[in-house]
Amino acid sequence: MGAPPSPPPALRRPPGARLRALWAAFLEDDLVHEFRHSPVAILGFALAAGLILAALLAPLIAPHDPYDPAGIDLMNGLLPPFWEEGGRLVFPLGTDNQGRDVLSGILYGLRLSLAISCAAVALSAVAGTALGLLAAWTGGWVDAVIMRLADIQLSFPAILVAMLVDGIARASLPPSEHAALAMPIVIVAIGISGWVQYARTVRSIAIVEKGKDYVEAARLIGLPAVLIVPRHVLPNTTGAILVIATVHLATAILTEATLSFLGLGMPPTEPSIGTLIRIGNDFLFSGEWWITILPGVTLALLVLSVNLVGDWLRDALNPQLR
Repeated sequence: MGAPPSPPPALRRPPGARLRALWAAFLEDDLVHEFRHSPVAILGFALAAGLILAALLAPLIAPHDPYDPAGIDLMNGLLPPFWEEGGRLVFPLGTDNQGRDVLSGILYGLRLSLAISCAAVALSAVAGTALGLLAAWTGGWVDAVIMRLADIQLSFPAILVAMLVDGIARASLPPSEHAALAMPIVIVAIGISGWVQYARTVRSIAIVEKGKDYVEAARLIGLPAVLIVPRHVLPNTTGAILVIATVHLATAILTEATLSFLGLGMPPTEPSIGTLIRIGNDFLFSGEWWITILPGVTLALLVLSVNLVGDWLRDALNPQLR
C-alpha cells in the first residue's frame, strides 16, 4: 500500500498555527485577562520576578562570593557605596565590617531567604491541607481535636510559635550541629507555625464538597476515601490553597528575617537577608547605614511585591467579585 495522500494546501495548517492558537486561548483566559488589566498586579509580579531572578542568578551576577573566606579582605571593611566619598566601584553598595560586598551579600541572602520561605510554605501547605481534609472527611473527635489544636495555635503569634519550635530543636541538638542544621530547623519552625490557615480553609471547603452529589455517587459505587478525596475533593481546594500560599510566602519571608535578626536563624557564615540586617544594625548609629538599610529595603520590596500579587490573586479568584 502507498503512503496516504497529503491534505490539500488549503487545508494544511501553517507551521506554528497550533502554538499561536494556544497562545490566543491563554490570553483569553479570564485570570490572564484580569491580570493584563491590573497595573498593580503587573507591577508586583514584575518586581517579584526581578528579585527572584536576581536571587537565582546570584552566582553569575554577584560581583563577589560572600561565602568564600579567601576572597575577603579586612582592609576593605566598612567601605561606603560607590557614590559616596571613599567608595569603590568594585563594591557598588559598599562592604560590611568584614570586607564582604553588600550587593553580593544581598543577592546570596535573598536566594537563601527565598529558599527557606518557599520550603516552609510548601511544608505548611502540605501539612495543613492534609489535616484539613482529614478533619472534614472523618469528622467526630478527629475533627474536634484538629480544630482545637488550630484554635490553640491561633492564640499565639506565628513568630512566637516559630521561636518555640526553633528553641526546642536547638536545645535537643548538640551545639556543633546548630550551624549545619540551621536551615532545616528554620524551615520546620516556620512551616509548623503556618499550617492552621490551610487546615481551616481546606476543611470548610471540603465539608461543602463532601455533601455534593458527585461525591455521594462516588461513595455509593464503593470508591474508597483514598481515591475520592484526592480525585474529587482536593482539586476544588487548590484555588484557595494557592491564594493562602502566596500571602503566606510574604509572612514566611518576614518570619525568617525576624528569626535571623534575633540570632535564631541562619548563621553569619551563610547570611540571609535577616542576618545581614542584624549584622548591619550594630553599625547603623556609627554612620555605616548601608550595611543594614540596603538589605532592609530589599526585604521590604520583596514582601511588598509578593503581597501585591497575593492580594490580586485573592480578588481574581473570588467569584463574588466577578
